[in-house]
Amino acid sequence: MFKRLAVLLVISLTMTACAGGTPPAAQRLKIVSSFPMTGGSNNLSQAMINAIYLRLSEAGNKACNGQYEIVYEPWDDASAKLGKWDPDVEAQNANKAVADTAVVAYIGTYNSGAAQVAIPILNQAQPGPLVMISPANGLPGLTKPNLGEADEPQKYYPTGLRNYARVIASNDVVGQVGARFVKNQLKLQTVYILDDGDLYGRNIADLFERTAKDLGLTVIGRESFDPKAPNYKELMTKIATSHSGQPPDAVYAALNVENNAAQLLKDKVAVMGDNAQVKYIVPDGVFTQSFIDGAGAQTAEGVFVTVAGVPFDKLPEAGQKFVTAYEAKYGKLSEPFALYSYEAISAALKAIEDVCQAGGQPTDRRAVRDAVFAIRNFSGVFGAWSFDENGDTSLTDMTLFVVQAGVFVPQEIIR
Repeated sequence: MFKRLAVLLVISLTMTACAGGTPPAAQRLKIVSSFPMTGGSNNLSQAMINAIYLRLSEAGNKACNGQYEIVYEPWDDASAKLGKWDPDVEAQNANKAVADTAVVAYIGTYNSGAAQVAIPILNQAQPGPLVMISPANGLPGLTKPNLGEADEPQKYYPTGLRNYARVIASNDVVGQVGARFVKNQLKLQTVYILDDGDLYGRNIADLFERTAKDLGLTVIGRESFDPKAPNYKELMTKIATSHSGQPPDAVYAALNVENNAAQLLKDKVAVMGDNAQVKYIVPDGVFTQSFIDGAGAQTAEGVFVTVAGVPFDKLPEAGQKFVTAYEAKYGKLSEPFALYSYEAISAALKAIEDVCQAGGQPTDRRAVRDAVFAIRNFSGVFGAWSFDENGDTSLTDMTLFVVQAGVFVPQEIIR
């Protein structure tokens, strides 16, 4: 009799707990990011990481009415040895994400070369594939055919299913805009093209050169420079006499900030004079305050930068709210890539919520991947946008900035 009463008591207590007592603990969903946190891109990466933390805090680090706890881990894909992203480290990150079945989304990478390493690893995840959302990669061949190598983009997706999306415009837009600006806005006739030898720089320089020639802009020369050289005075002296003994009208330098961007500009100004004499144009790989600080405000004065997106004061209401919230928590926002990072994590969270609303399980990587690629007319910090079937964003606005008194100042939006 005593045993029977004890059993009934246990059953009664169990039913009470399930009916209205302590709720079951939320399941954990993990999201990781992979950005270069060692070296010259650290400030930029930290801003992107801050934006992710901010968005998750706004969601209470929960999803699906509190059924799931969102755990975020920022991972460094750079090494002290290289001082920038490292393919070995990126591969380790991707494999670690695949092995941890709690990971349902991979935010990154910043560098397109790192994306080339990570995408096929995540594509073959089991169960999977594991979706990857980048706030920064520009290489067209990651998603688009006929704009890169013959086997791009197919080689990145060994399963045949796309698992990579990006919330920023690809380099084919960036290179075209840069060339049109030099020819049509600046009304220049000659240009010398440089790149840092890395994938990002070479690709943008290629696209710039192709568009420049189509526009009738004369390309005086094109070459890659050594990003580890102590100085570039010899290179700049060569460029200064490259056009019948005279300098070209402009130098277009396609590079990332960690590849000695500040030194390259210092030597350009030392040899050819300030940037009002020979115009200096760069893409968004150097759109970070550390570039100006490294070169010096006076040296950087007059540098033109083409950047995806619109200036902060032209953002829609949601974008303005983000900037206000970010600055209240982390201080002055000087890294626009933070907005794209915020948008990337927002896309991941939306996908998780959409899976739940459809009655699915957001622990299912394939379901989250499918929901990401189904995003249409999403209302974010840049306004309404969509992913296409390739994982590319419908956002293609660019802004021209110029360095004035030590800061990047927006000039015009290019659509």
